[in-house]
Amino acid sequence: MSDKMRETSIGSVCSCKADTHGSQMVAENCNWDLEADVVVLGSGGAAMTAAIAAHDFGARDVVILEKSGMVGGTTAMSGGMLWIPGNHHQVEAGIEENDEDIVAYLDAMAPGQLDADTLMAFMESGPEMIRYFADKTPVRFHAFADFPDYQPYLPGAKPDGGRSLDNDAFSFERLGKWAARVNPTKMAYPVRGSLMEAITGSLDDATLAEREARDYRGLGQALAGSLYLAVIERGIPVEFEKRARKLIKDGNRVTGVIAQDASGNDFRVRARRGVVIATGGFEWNEKLVQTFLRGPLTGPVSVPENEGDGLLMAINAGAQLGNMQHAFWQQSVLEFKPQHRNAKPNYLLGSDERARPGAILVNKYGKRFVNEAANYNAMGKALHAFDAGRHEYANLPYWLIIDQRYKDKYPTFGAMPSAPLPSFIMKADTLEELAEMAGIDAQGLNATVVRFNEMVRRGKDEDFHRGENTYDNYYMWGDMDFEPPYRTLGVIDQGPFYAVKMESGALGTAGGPKTNENAQVIDWDGNPIQGLYAAGNAMAAVLGEGYGGAGGTLGPGMTFGYIAGRHLGQHIPNT
Repeated sequence: MSDKMRETSIGSVCSCKADTHGSQMVAENCNWDLEADVVVLGSGGAAMTAAIAAHDFGARDVVILEKSGMVGGTTAMSGGMLWIPGNHHQVEAGIEENDEDIVAYLDAMAPGQLDADTLMAFMESGPEMIRYFADKTPVRFHAFADFPDYQPYLPGAKPDGGRSLDNDAFSFERLGKWAARVNPTKMAYPVRGSLMEAITGSLDDATLAEREARDYRGLGQALAGSLYLAVIERGIPVEFEKRARKLIKDGNRVTGVIAQDASGNDFRVRARRGVVIATGGFEWNEKLVQTFLRGPLTGPVSVPENEGDGLLMAINAGAQLGNMQHAFWQQSVLEFKPQHRNAKPNYLLGSDERARPGAILVNKYGKRFVNEAANYNAMGKALHAFDAGRHEYANLPYWLIIDQRYKDKYPTFGAMPSAPLPSFIMKADTLEELAEMAGIDAQGLNATVVRFNEMVRRGKDEDFHRGENTYDNYYMWGDMDFEPPYRTLGVIDQGPFYAVKMESGALGTAGGPKTNENAQVIDWDGNPIQGLYAAGNAMAAVLGEGYGGAGGTLGPGMTFGYIAGRHLGQHIPNT
């Protein structure tokens, strides 16, 4: 890093001793390894947003502690979209918005779960954040005007889109040597345009060649890369391989953090103004998952560093918890190659294949159980339906079923139609043979496919109403060669047939320490824990179990990162 990026005040104040809990530290005469106005834990979208805002609004001395050797977290692997109602791109596109519709929609998705103060903070500060990024940073968004809200049939929804923002493609040439520090995408190859450009195929060969030469990337790569450039331009240092483990308190105030370096040695950092927990969720911590979540989570698609470090620190600091039973659900598939940087399993996203014509999802009894074109977060809850008579989760395990017609037309988990399918996909000449291979009831599967084909030919899914709303027929998921409902409905009758065992996955967990409208973590009496803030998937989701649309995690997460940084910069003096 440049000398400017390494500038920090190294001080000697006191040695830290453990309190009676052993995991939370009390500052007494500490010897600090590093001091800063603001210490941000994590380097995903919410974390980098918090660091940028804290710096720009007055906390000039900011440092980021990153557990791994890379920045970007799950943001860098994601689609990179932000769900921000009332953003200026939406307004400039002539898409009307009002607070009543926003509240009606969010309340319908998460009835009884919304806090008025934090909800208003999201609605007011989200558009402000987007405008600030446009004016002050390399981060660039544009309206994805026709991308529908995920529950377009609910009151207050925008079935024709406007609330979800897409990233402009970003050249990683601008990062120089720091480009190698950005978490890679999970895709087989970089997307050289925005999501809208990729879906619509609007880039010509010459533009694609130029973008490839300058290493342009879209989606979450664009978002993480442009945020990281903003961090670099401000001289905000990132301390890599520093896993935050313990908060340090002076009385009732958080004054610093103890991290562990790659060798397991303590690294003590003083925070004159405060600490922002933005370490992601706890989906890779089996004990926390089993303790809190509403049902099985077997295939997280986030970075494996998300082990609940921030949650455990917040609990020990006396934080009130919220939304702990929920996650941002996503269907996934186990790929046998290990994920980058470690030997943990790698799970692929499973949201596209199931929604195309000629695909269904079935449980072990061979029965369909859901509208396969529904949004991934809502579908995840269907996997936790419990059969009291059999005393089991009725829809776990479950499989994707497709036929040769499907395979010949559509990409399948990264394999193009002309390429061999991945080894985890099972193949058989008949449905009966496929069922035996997968462990599915053959009679049930055959009856399900017969009924499904009959309903497709009639043009109506009488069981689950697939293809009857805007989202189901959206061109990102469906096939634009057909008219609704056939953009998502198609028969399964051409052998050989294929089955893929699916996982109950998640983009991240949605529970954590509760915050107030300033992103300050609150205790069980509702009072702010001085010097402690949270943002992103490390905090209790401000929208409860609701997932408004594309960017339903990143939008609120980055908004509260912005709120935390702004409050630390404007309102909190150095201690």
